[in-house]
Amino acid sequence: MPVEEDLDQLRSLVAEACRVLAHRGAVDTVLGHVSCRVGEDRMLLRCRGPHERGLRFSTATDVRLLHLDGTPAEEDDGYRPPNEHPIHGETLRRRPEFGAVVHAHPPAVVACSIAGLELRPIFGSWNIPAMRMAERGVPVYQRSVLIRRPDLAAEMLAAMGSSRCCVLAGHGVTVGAASVEEAVVATLDLQALASMTLAVASTGRHPEVVPERDLAELPDLGSELNMAAVWRYYTAAAAADS
Repeated sequence: MPVEEDLDQLRSLVAEACRVLAHRGAVDTVLGHVSCRVGEDRMLLRCRGPHERGLRFSTATDVRLLHLDGTPAEEDDGYRPPNEHPIHGETLRRRPEFGAVVHAHPPAVVACSIAGLELRPIFGSWNIPAMRMAERGVPVYQRSVLIRRPDLAAEMLAAMGSSRCCVLAGHGVTVGAASVEEAVVATLDLQALASMTLAVASTGRHPEVVPERDLAELPDLGSELNMAAVWRYYTAAAAADS
């Protein structure tokens, strides 16, 4: 288990991730949460408590150490895990390559899922990582339910398959990645993809996907360097508007 200093850093990182998601409109009020793996069977998760002020104002105090089944692994100080903690615990349990999980409710993603709009690679260099996400395919979990039990989380994960993201129809998204930063950036790329899809659909047009010959010309911008730069921008922008 990490030393206390490492846990403090991770708590601060998860809280910062929540603030970034709120700043970008991917979560609202007290809904949505971010988790980070701690060892094999624990996680840090943004919880609900007596002093919280919503995702936009998340602090390290709001991030609590839990076992993957949602039971406390430290003094809870009045904090409780969100009802949908199985989204995090079961995803981390079943996807060992993930070090973090985001559950968010981007309005554009929810609207696309309600309208039956498939997230396809309809643009190229406007947002290459989002385009690549669409090119790989974005699975959908069709049940618009509160995922508060492990069996429902298992259904969601079956729909997700080997993807790192899943749209929850009429609900939101689940995104996993190796790090908190990567999971947040991927969530916001998914939001951008859905926003453009919704904007184009509002014109009444049905765009074609970008041809393969054009997709082949686009560089891979999914490197750690690019992700780190985008993360720095998001955190700086959120801090500037706080």
